[in-house]
Amino acid sequence: MSDRPEDLNQIAIVGAAGRFPGAADVGAFWTNLEQGREGIIVPSDDELLAAGVSPALLRQPGYVKAKGVLADGDLFDADFFGYSPREAEIMDPQHRVFLECAWEALESAGYDPHQFGGRIGLFAGSSLNSYLLFNIMTNQRVVDSAGPFQTLIASDKDFLATRVSYKLGLTGPSITVQTACSTSLTAVHLACQSLLSGECDIALAGGVSVSVPLKSGYLYEPGGILSPDGHCRAFDARAAGTVAGNGAGIVVLRRLAEARENGDGLMAVIRGTAVNNDGSLKAGYTAPSVDGQAEVIAEALAVADVDPGTVGYVETHGTGTALGDPIEIAALTRAFREHTDETGFCAIGSVKSSVGHLDAAAGVTALIKATLALQHEAIPATLNYERPNPDLNLETSPFFVNTELRPWPRQQTPRRAGVSAFGIGGTNVHVVLEEAPAATTARPGPAAAGRPAQIARLLPLSAKTAPALAANAGRLAGHLERHPAEDLGDTAYTLACRRQSLGQRASVVCHDREGAISALRQVERAGPGNLSQTARHPAPVAFLFPGQGAQYVSMARGLYQREPVFAGELDQCAELFASWLGTDLRTLLFAPPAQADAAARALAETAITQPAMFTVEYALARLWCSWGVRPRAMAGHSIGEYTAACLAGVFPLEDAARLVAARGRLVQEMPRGAMLAVVLPESEMAGWLSGDAGGDLCLAAVNSPASTVVSGPAEAVSDLHERLTAAGVACRLLHTSHAFHSASMAAAVEPFIEEVAKATLSAPQIPFCSNVTGTWITDEQATSPAYWGLHLRETVRFSGCLEELLRDPDLVLLEAGPGQTLGTFARQCQAWTDDRTAIGSLRHPKEQCDDHDYML
Repeated sequence: MSDRPEDLNQIAIVGAAGRFPGAADVGAFWTNLEQGREGIIVPSDDELLAAGVSPALLRQPGYVKAKGVLADGDLFDADFFGYSPREAEIMDPQHRVFLECAWEALESAGYDPHQFGGRIGLFAGSSLNSYLLFNIMTNQRVVDSAGPFQTLIASDKDFLATRVSYKLGLTGPSITVQTACSTSLTAVHLACQSLLSGECDIALAGGVSVSVPLKSGYLYEPGGILSPDGHCRAFDARAAGTVAGNGAGIVVLRRLAEARENGDGLMAVIRGTAVNNDGSLKAGYTAPSVDGQAEVIAEALAVADVDPGTVGYVETHGTGTALGDPIEIAALTRAFREHTDETGFCAIGSVKSSVGHLDAAAGVTALIKATLALQHEAIPATLNYERPNPDLNLETSPFFVNTELRPWPRQQTPRRAGVSAFGIGGTNVHVVLEEAPAATTARPGPAAAGRPAQIARLLPLSAKTAPALAANAGRLAGHLERHPAEDLGDTAYTLACRRQSLGQRASVVCHDREGAISALRQVERAGPGNLSQTARHPAPVAFLFPGQGAQYVSMARGLYQREPVFAGELDQCAELFASWLGTDLRTLLFAPPAQADAAARALAETAITQPAMFTVEYALARLWCSWGVRPRAMAGHSIGEYTAACLAGVFPLEDAARLVAARGRLVQEMPRGAMLAVVLPESEMAGWLSGDAGGDLCLAAVNSPASTVVSGPAEAVSDLHERLTAAGVACRLLHTSHAFHSASMAAAVEPFIEEVAKATLSAPQIPFCSNVTGTWITDEQATSPAYWGLHLRETVRFSGCLEELLRDPDLVLLEAGPGQTLGTFARQCQAWTDDRTAIGSLRHPKEQCDDHDYML
């Protein structure tokens, strides 16, 4: 938690979403503002007639063909939110658009409501539902089919906020706000108060206005609030009214201290807000009031504890009316003059000159514009301004109208902005913004010392449909192209940890921005279904831990260099083993090339091999768990069962290290021998081991229905090798120093049982399979020193373990160790089917690829 006292009373804007005239999202909105592009369009007569505008109205001389049109305002991804076509048909388009924007807003902030531990509130408002009046109520069939109650719920503004909360799983206050043109900025004020009072931990605030027909104009009335020529000329001498527009905007808010602690992307800081009403001391109900506006601005500045002399920009209400503009400037001047006599130091602007008056969404649109100006360090131009309205007296005020894109770089003192919204009826709101604290450059910690700076990143994508998944890949590629300075690690983290995981999945592994863009474009071009997998539900996972023989020098070196969790767990194990082995395993595992041969010979010695395997497997498993991949079940091959047992809680790590070291030492002291892998089932192998020909040979392992291992004295194993080869049976000698799991291990059993008896043994908390029985281990076996003695000597019945695991048709087999030998055994089992998944964690020693890349 931040220890700055001011952070406790300030609100961070950590995300935003919106759809505006000429801009499908916040990024396009800013581009239009930067380029001075007006979002007002002039529909043709044919477009207006097709949209449903009356020919008689269109012929009237005062009809102005202009509107801030919201593209695709009639479209809705009903299936994404679980709505039927009929439900979507009767729903207010404002509800539909706002629901989609709310989803996007949470994604922009990096929050999944189902994973977030606190309460998320929602404060929002909408305009009159003209869709109900002109589309639903004129179609009696639709009304009768839906019924009056469902029509009410789908149409009334009362249900705007709660509908979104229901669909997105938001459990904080859910309040529909209505104060006319100031609705959405009032929602922001209420959201801030709710956060400061502790009612919620995150708040969404905004508004939406979608009127039908989507493409339309209006009938100009002299003296009214609408412009005669279809342009809003805020503060200009020719200002004669505003232009209607459609749009939606939402900001995501969080207490600044918690946002900083959580590493959220900070767009801006809300220092203070205020709301009031003009009351009756004004010319009329719809008229603005200098007193009311001046008071709310002064109050917001006081709440923010900000000297107005430090405010560099005010995003005004700016309707461009002959009455409203002079009153607004007079009110601003009065509020600022309480603290400063300076003139012409503060820029003012009006987003209405760019997109029109978005009614219930106007205030939050202004807030998003001011926030983007702070974020991008530039103040966009107010359009259609040529010379000042003389009634404004700008030359003696603190203000000037900004008419071009003006750089607004960071200074030693924080940049600040004000945002105003004034509603018909007199509800006034003012918000004081401040630039977000400058991002601090993360310093590499001790674990990163000497490690490569450029590491592989996993970028996971998800969507509800395969076409949407391909489109998501393209959008992300475009985002990375437009933002070359964005940290790829932040992107990877957000995608992996701050996004809701949907059913269609794909992922790419990359090292840099260019590689990410290229890989994402491949996903986009591959098209629906070719590179995605459907995730029906979270996949249960079984960890498999290989046994002796899979080890090699440099195994997992890349992970040790790049993954702090893996390095920390391996370091802990290596330090525990050092006291028992008299050597540091890391000097062998990660030996330099000049010492690789000597390290390989040392790793081949059982006393070293078994601790090395345990160390790497344990660290791998802990890394997987840190990523959220936790085992439902486990199985280990020979020494690998000790890793499973330790992870299951049978042995504390300290005892496990002592026992693995003791086991390796005792086995090393036994008579040397040999082992032979044979491609024969156990039933057929038994014949080769019976009678005098079998001699001292033992069945060491049954790895699969068609794969066994024989163990015994070197001479006897060599003789068997010759006989099997002569008979055409595939077999190969294993690189091993001893005859494991054979009679030659008998002398080690009792001393090892005595060692186990000194350990603290507990019943397993995660099920794992027993090598001795080939089925699930029991609590009695796991906690019996005698069992672990038998485990050292008896046949490894790994094939039985695999068959048990494969009884679960959904279980994914994940080999947490070097190579993929155990996965190969699984594919030979009778229960294996082609739709199963078995994957490895580490490359084969002959594979030329980075360990970190391979694991991702």
